[in-house]
Parts: sequence; structure tokens; C-alpha cells
Amino acid sequence: MAWLVTTAQFLVDEILSQPPYLVGLITAAGLLALRRPVGQVAGGAIKATLGFLLINAGATLVTGSLGPLGEMIQGATGAHGVIPTNEAIVGIAQQQYGSRVAWLMILGLAVSLVLARFTPLRYVFLTGHHMLFMATLLTMVLASAGQPSWLVVVVGGVLLGIMLVAMPAFAHPWTRRVTGNDTIAIGHFGSAGYIASGATGQLVGGRSRSTEEMKLPEGLRFLRDSMVATALSMVVLYVVMALVDLGKVGETKAFKAFAVGGGTAADGVGNYVMQAVMQGLEFGVSVAVILFGVRTILGELVPAFQGIAERLVPGAVPALDAPIVFPYAQNAVLIGFVASFAGGLVSLGLLGWVLHPAFGLALVLPGLVPHFFTGGAAGVYGNATGGRRGAVVGSFVNGVLITLLPALLLKVLGAFGKENTTFGDADFGWFGSVVGYAAKAGRTGGLVLMLLIGAVVLAAAIVVQKRVVLTGWDPGARRDTLLPPGATGAAAVPAPRPAPGMVGHAKVAPPAGAPAPPPPPAG
Repeated sequence: MAWLVTTAQFLVDEILSQPPYLVGLITAAGLLALRRPVGQVAGGAIKATLGFLLINAGATLVTGSLGPLGEMIQGATGAHGVIPTNEAIVGIAQQQYGSRVAWLMILGLAVSLVLARFTPLRYVFLTGHHMLFMATLLTMVLASAGQPSWLVVVVGGVLLGIMLVAMPAFAHPWTRRVTGNDTIAIGHFGSAGYIASGATGQLVGGRSRSTEEMKLPEGLRFLRDSMVATALSMVVLYVVMALVDLGKVGETKAFKAFAVGGGTAADGVGNYVMQAVMQGLEFGVSVAVILFGVRTILGELVPAFQGIAERLVPGAVPALDAPIVFPYAQNAVLIGFVASFAGGLVSLGLLGWVLHPAFGLALVLPGLVPHFFTGGAAGVYGNATGGRRGAVVGSFVNGVLITLLPALLLKVLGAFGKENTTFGDADFGWFGSVVGYAAKAGRTGGLVLMLLIGAVVLAAAIVVQKRVVLTGWDPGARRDTLLPPGATGAAAVPAPRPAPGMVGHAKVAPPAGAPAPPPPPAG
């Protein structure tokens, strides 16, 4: 049996948990199903893989440039506590639960494909690292509750499979509002934050114009370039926080902020300030790399999905990572990041003054990486339904969620709750907490409660798919009627009622600069 465990771990660790390989294989399978020439299959697979590697390269640059900023913010505010980092907590848990995570993930992927084939939830979740994160979370909360290994794998696998098809369905009305069609879905476990942001945009948006319509004076037109605007904004943020940190903690400690992650500590005030400037510029480059990677993937993966739709899952829709929506509202990404981070700071204050003393909840520091990726995506969703006001308020709500929910999750992680890190995205927080408390009801009671939770989530997703997604409900329709003709987000012509099935829904055109969506999958 040892070879089975080794094989399973290899599949999970080296292929299924590596988005570039997974997406490359999916692209190749789709092109083969379409009977494309060998050269086109190889080229499409390699290009899709390279697209994900570009995203990874950009994400690595983002993480590296945000490290010193996190140190400076912590020094400037004096806050100490848990910093949510998915990769860190997964790495810690893998040492103890590696084999169970492997089997749970493989079973969960199989369950998700069966559900996609035989239910209306035609979503194929392609964000491999988030599959691994959710598989690890479920293993941790079930094992920490004392459940036996077989139950951890079987029940955890079923719950994972349900989440892989349910969350894209819950978010899809808002995702379609962003993209203008049904060719892609969101496959990221920050979906609760995106839904909350989109719904908030509906409530507060009114006549608020899109973030992409910001009118600048002639001398500031260079800021219409999203890479320039992002870099300049981050340079200002870095320099301000660097100076505040320097004034509060002194030169000796402040200069060490740039030594985070193997960097070089500053050797003087001038060098300290200029390193802050360079980090802001590198942040702008990293965002540009991510956007280019997204465009590359869209150009190869979505057309290849026609083959999968025709063979394995008719009408399949690929569910992809959060940055896939960044090109549709690039200004909203930066606005969302800042607003989400502000929500995290406010929530940290609430934890410190009220919730920690009253309920013993841990202090959760705003992690810049989750706030950038989920906050940026939340900004896009909020902008789609509520313009600039929706982007700001919706992303602020996301920041509150990804601060308070991890604090609740720590209560069900057993010994892992004492680590200095935890899972950071919204779906990990709410689903892990619910399942964790259910698992504490004992073997039989816990089994019944967890299966009931899975059944409720699955049934709710099917209802949403049938009554909301397939009927073509548009969460931004009310705002369209308030905006003047020609404004971004306003419908140019009334959209016909869609026929049953996953069909195009082009009421809302993507803003200028967004990649042209590929044709919808066949079937």
C-alpha cells in the first residue's frame, strides 16, 4: 500500500496542486478532443502553462514587494498577532497530515467532476493550489475534532467536491456581470467576499460611475495607463509608511524592513527611502506581469474547453483563479486593494477593543497578499454593480470578512490555532468554521451534521444555478437604468431573455483594455 500513498502524493504535490501543469493538461485534453493537430495541441498546452507561470511570477513579485511594506506597517502601528498566509499554514499541516490531504484532494476532484457531469453545476474548478488549500483545511478541522482517518478522507472529499462546483455557481451572476458572458467562472475560495462586494455595490452604487471612467486633467493623462497608476500609487504608499515607521521605531529597526525575504537592509536614510520607491515600482511591474499572464491563459484555455464540453462535461465552464477578472477593471483592482486593507485595519481595531477581550478571538493582522488578490477582485465585482462607490465599499466589506472569519476559524483548528498564521480567504473562514464545529459532535453526530451541511450547500447551489444563473438575472440591471446611455455599465440595448443553458450574456461590455472574451464553449 505504500506505493499507492506515494503515487497519490506525487499526483497531488507535483501535478494537481500545480496550476500551470493542471491547466496545461486540461488545455491539451480539450484540444485533443477537438481533434486538433499535434503541434497545435502542444503549442496551446505550453502557452497556457506559460500563462500560469507568468501569473506565478507576478504573484511572487507581489509577495516580495509587499513583505517590507508589511514590516513597516507593523512597526508603524505596533500591532502584533496572526498573519493569514495560506501557503504557510498548509506547509505546517502537510508535515502531519500529508497522506490524508492527498487522498482527500483526489477524491474531492473526482466528486466534483461527477457533480459537474450529472447536475446543472457545469463548473470545472482549475485553481489547483486552492483545491490543495481547501483539502488541507478540511483535513485539519476533521482530524483536530478527533474524527478517524477514513472519515476524514471520505467525508472531507465529498465536501471538497461539493465546494468545487458550488462556489463558482453562487458567484456566477456577479462574475457574468464582470465578464459580460458565460465563458469563464471564478474558481477561488474568496468567493464569499466577491459576492458580498457585488451585492454591496448593488446597494450603494446608484449613479456612481465606473472606476474605469475616471477623468483626469490633461497633465495627468499618463495615469490612464494602469501600470503607471498602480506603480505611482504604491510608491506614494511605500514612502509614506516608510517615513512613519522610521519616525516611530528609529533607524536601526526601520532599516531592517527591507531585509525581509532575503533582501538587503537599508544603510542610510536616503537608501531607505529609495528602496521604498523601488519596491513600489516593482509592484507595478508585478501587476503588469499578472495581467499579461491572464490574457495568455484566456486565449488558450477557454477555446480548448470546447473539447471538454463536448466529451466529459457538456457545457463545461472553466472556473479560474481570482486574477482572471483583473483586466476587466484595472483601476478597480488597486482601489479594491486599498479599501480592503482599510477594512482589515478597522476590523483589527474591533478585534483588539471588543472581540478579543470578550470572546478571546485572536488578533488577525491585515495580510497584504490576501488583501491585494481578494481585495482587488472584490473591487472589480463591486465596480461592476456599483461603480466607484461599489468598488470602495464592497472591497471594504471583503476586508472585514477576511479579518473576522480567520479569527473564528482559529477556534476549530486545534493545536494549529496556536500557530502565528492561518487561512486567509473568506470561504476558508466560513466553511471551515461551520464544518469544524459540526465535526466536534462526535463520530456519528459529526458525520450526520457534515453530510447535512454538504447537502444544503449543494442543494442551494443547484437552486441558484437553475433560478438565477440560467434565467439570466443581472445583478447590475437596476444600475444600468440609472446611468446615462453610453456610460460604462449601462446597457446599450435591451438583452433578450436567455434560453436555458449556459449562454452568452453580453449586456455589459468589458471596459476598454480588457481582453476580448473567447467564444463560448460548445454544448
